Order: sequence, then structure tokens, then C-alpha cells
Amino acid sequence: MITLATGGALIGGELLLSGCKNNAKPDKAFDADDIAFLDEVAETIIPKTNTPGAKDAEVGKFMTVMVNDCYESKDQKIFHDGLIKLEEESKKKFSTSFMKITAEQRKELLIELDKEAKAYQKSKKETDSNHYFAMMKQLTLFGFFTSKPGATEALRYVAIPGKYEGSVPYKKGEKAWATS
Repeated sequence: MITLATGGALIGGELLLSGCKNNAKPDKAFDADDIAFLDEVAETIIPKTNTPGAKDAEVGKFMTVMVNDCYESKDQKIFHDGLIKLEEESKKKFSTSFMKITAEQRKELLIELDKEAKAYQKSKKETDSNHYFAMMKQLTLFGFFTSKPGATEALRYVAIPGKYEGSVPYKKGEKAWATS
């Protein structure tokens, strides 16, 4: 589902299947400001409504662990550089920091970056690097929907073990299943 939503393969997905046994040491560490920044990016993508938002799931912390433990060195660098690029885009478009712009301005900026990332994914060659915003969006979705708040409050959840139902009727507007 994440690959469909972001228009490309899950970055670092092959490492997830192997348990993130990446030997690449991060060139740059994330600090508390980076985590707060990532939380705001994630919250713009999945805002709190009548269900928890990305901040409730601490997606910023999740992203830092995934980047450090599961991404190869080149993707770690792209991700870190992406934090700087996103900040630069905010200053270029709104003359101020991403952390200071309004929620509506954040949404507008991220929609533009999402369009840019999708267009890049369509035209990129296999040897081209990944787009930083595609990474951020994938990690936001993955982190949120695999978190306790995302899986149990945003999705329908039935604790396992439970009975198997191969065909479950769906009514328009219902939450998707976290388990089935």
C-alpha cells in the first residue's frame, strides 16, 4: 500500500525483510530538533483528527531509527540532505522556516513536494538516487500504520489469535483492517 501511495518501491524494503542488518554507520546523527522537524512533516501528512496523528505515534523517532539502521549510506545522506532541502523550499516559498509556517502552508508545500517526488519516480532510472520526500512519506506511512495508535485506533484491529475470515464485507467509509 505504501508503494502505491508514494509511486515507487519501498526504500530500504529489502533490508526490512532481512531484519535491518545494515552495516552502514550514519555519517550524521539526528538531534532533538531533527526529530521535532520530522514529527511536524509527518503530522502534516497524517494529521490528528478523530484518530491519532503521526505525532501521537512518534513517527519522527521511528524515521530516525529506520534511516540509521535500515538505509544504506547513500540513502542516509539523501534523507539528511532532504531535511535541509525541505527547509530551503519553505524559506524560498514562504520566507520563513518550515517550523514557523502555518499548517495550511505546510500542507501546500508538502503537496508540491509530493508531486515533484512522483514525477521524479516516473522518470528516474534504476541507478538514480531516491527522492528525499518519497523517503519521508514512506517512513511516515510505514511508521504510523505499524504503530500501536495507527494500527489500533486508525485501522480496525482484532488481536491475534482470532478466527480466520477470508472474505470480509466492506461498507463504504469503514476503516481498513490492520489484521484479518
